[in-house]
Amino acid sequence: MSEEAEAIDQQAMADEWAAAMEEQGMTDEPADEIEKVAARSLDESVGFEQRGEVNLDVVLDIPVTIAMEIGRTHISIRNLLQLNQGSVIELDRLAGEPMDVLVNGTLVAHGEVVVVNEKFGIRLTDVISPAERIKNLR
Repeated sequence: MSEEAEAIDQQAMADEWAAAMEEQGMTDEPADEIEKVAARSLDESVGFEQRGEVNLDVVLDIPVTIAMEIGRTHISIRNLLQLNQGSVIELDRLAGEPMDVLVNGTLVAHGEVVVVNEKFGIRLTDVISPAERIKNLR
């Protein structure tokens, strides 16, 4: 696939998600709020005084990995080797409990699974405060 066709596909997907989020009453305001919170927490974490806007352009293009975790369990290698097609692994979560949203392995939010235009997504139900995230990093 050419770069131009790939860019068109990515834009179409972004437009579908934007339309679906708009249908569900979600707007772009949270993104603006996230940027403000990130700027404020950056100032607080490195000890800068509030002198106006912080330029986040330096970090905005850094790629991160977002993972959704539905649960965990511990099993022995013996039991792991006995798994086959159709095996069921019991997790530490109950059905209906929110999933964990991890960014580069750090818990940042909880959410619920949604289906938008036949694709899975996650609706954030609880976002961990920046101060709490910084505390958990130490």
